[in-house]
Order: sequence, then C-alpha cells, then structure tokens
Amino acid sequence: MRGCDRVARTQARAAGARAARGHHPIGGSDDGPLDRPLDGPLDGPEEGPEEGPEDRTGGRPDGGFVTAETAVVLPVLVVFAMALVWGLLVVAAQIQCVDAARTGARAAARQDPVGAVVEVAREAAPRGARVTVSREAGLVRVVVVADPPALHGLPFEVREEAVASVEQTVGAVPAGVES
Repeated sequence: MRGCDRVARTQARAAGARAARGHHPIGGSDDGPLDRPLDGPLDGPEEGPEEGPEDRTGGRPDGGFVTAETAVVLPVLVVFAMALVWGLLVVAAQIQCVDAARTGARAAARQDPVGAVVEVAREAAPRGARVTVSREAGLVRVVVVADPPALHGLPFEVREEAVASVEQTVGAVPAGVES
C-alpha cells in the first residue's frame, strides 16, 4: 500500500504544479481561452526526437527478425502441409489396394475365371494398378501393386497381397475322394 500512496502523492504534486503555472487539465489556462487545439498533447509539446523508422519497433533491437523468421518458416510449413497431404493420399491408395486384393481373393476362391477376378480387383484398386492372380495347392493369391499417387518418380510402390482357400463348388467331388 505504501507504493500506491507514494504514486498518488507524486501525481497530486505534479497536478498542483501544473495548476500553479496556469495550465488547465484540458489544455488552456484557468481564466482564458484555450491556447492550442484540443487534438494535440494535453500537457504541452512532447520532448524528444520525432518518431523515425528505428522507433517503430518500440525500442526493441530485434524488430526486423520477425519478417526474416516468417520468410523462412512459411515455406517450411507449406512443404510440411504438402507432405501430410501426400502421406494421406498414399495411405488411401494402400487401403484401396487392400480392398482390391481381398475382393479379388474372394472371387478367385469362388473359382471365378481369372479374367473376371482381375476385372473385379481392378475396379477396387487405384488407377493404373497391376493385378496378378495365382493358384497353388488349394490356395489362391491375388497381388495388387500401384504406384504412389501424385509423385510417380519415387522408388517405392504401394503393394498388398491376399490369400484365400479355394472353395468347393456345389456338386463337385473333392479331390482324392472316390464316389
């Protein structure tokens, strides 16, 4: 509280000194008209140099660094955002490959013709994907391989493989069983 009292006393002394010199708080004297326009400073002209370019930063010596840091950070943020979007596209292509391989494996397990299996898998696969179907010992294997979206020059592929057991057809006799 002592600090507040000290500030109040100092302000009261300064106001009394201004009143003794004939200054009114609005900018004129007590008994006369205003001696300057109201849009200027109230207590007389300000002292010190005019505001120049070095004073626009508020006296801080690091005022120009914000512009330089922004010029460096913005391109990095743009590249980072583009990488995130590209990563999402790759994940979406991977999910499409998974779906296409599973769909193809189900069709092949039902013993659909190879052409029909490839067609069904290509419908679910990303554009331009390669589909291969192989049968071996009661199993079918469908492999779907696609290039990554948007950046085709990268040295990797999006690949998925699905394996299913061959289903027996209705009315067919299983291999190795005599009737």
